[in-house]
Amino acid sequence: MKTITTTEALAEFCTRAAQHDYVTVDTEFLRERTYYSKLCLVQLAFDGDGETDAVLVDPLADDISLGPLYDLFRDTSVVKVFHAARQDLEIFYVEEGVIPEPLFDTQVAAMVCGYGEQAGYETLVRKIAKQSLDKSSRFTDWSRRPLTDAQKTYAIGDVTHLRVIYEFLANALRKNNRHKWVEEEMGILTSPDTYVIDPKDAWKRVKTRTNSAKFLAVVRELAEFRERYAQTKNIPRNRVFKDDALSELASTKPKNEKDLSRSRLLLREARKGDIASGILKAVKAGVDCPPDRLPTIDRSRDKLNVNPALADLLRVLLKAKSDTAGVAPKLIANSADLDGIAAGLRDCPALKGWRRDVFGDDALKLCAGEVGLVAEGTKVVAKPI
Repeated sequence: MKTITTTEALAEFCTRAAQHDYVTVDTEFLRERTYYSKLCLVQLAFDGDGETDAVLVDPLADDISLGPLYDLFRDTSVVKVFHAARQDLEIFYVEEGVIPEPLFDTQVAAMVCGYGEQAGYETLVRKIAKQSLDKSSRFTDWSRRPLTDAQKTYAIGDVTHLRVIYEFLANALRKNNRHKWVEEEMGILTSPDTYVIDPKDAWKRVKTRTNSAKFLAVVRELAEFRERYAQTKNIPRNRVFKDDALSELASTKPKNEKDLSRSRLLLREARKGDIASGILKAVKAGVDCPPDRLPTIDRSRDKLNVNPALADLLRVLLKAKSDTAGVAPKLIANSADLDGIAAGLRDCPALKGWRRDVFGDDALKLCAGEVGLVAEGTKVVAKPI
């Protein structure tokens, strides 16, 4: 197999790839020691079985720029095929601000074609490509050079098998007329907002035992400082301080480094220097937060007047509809969606797009008493009342 290490060779491959309908893409990266993923390898393939129709691209080589690859990503005449694309796309968006277009995610396509809620690549290779994968190289250090033959074989398989999977799923989508379903699901993956992490919102990911607004104000400031520091230093946020330490700091509200030294959970290196200074400033900002800026948790759903009998009927309807459509129930709606619909909420994914066609319309009719559920043989169906 060929490994590309120069910009010229990459440009030549991308020029050939642009003559094809699609190109399959995968990456290998490291993120254990950094905030942003370190891109270590890019795998590419287009339709064909020649030795140069699938290549490895070494982004760590001295004489290479990924410019030709990004130009290919912007070429709308070529479909870019990934499996479980989110982390791959985040790398390219952070590196170059580019999101491949048009995009096809085989995991999403597999879900709407009846392969389960989150079909793994290995599963699709086995069921569709009728091949097996050697996963022994999956967690190796992809930044080390030279790559072993085992690593190269593993990596290239992630795009060569993907050609078979893509063609099979694309054909299935045309037959069952579900390509629009996949296009709707691509909306999240192709939105830049998916890959932009705003430090001001970092507190929303921190799980706490209390919802006191004053406590959350300190959590918010600490989480924002941690996120900005981690981004600036390109280190994992947990290397600054972990969530349990953050909650402890929000509770104890240290005022000086002596107070910080009493922390049970704070890392030693965080008790002095820039991190300690940032913690103390964040705690003070949280404590001094004016009432009109205190954070709040959306508790609107906690007060929902859910009709449990109607929610149960909606669950039966969902199971019946998902069986008919051949997709996992959770892909259409989750328990919170069903409870919300039963309580009168109408702004949820299950009532929009293809989900509305498959389930939402009849769900609303069931709530309105316009349809009932009846057994027909071994199936449950919705019948007009």
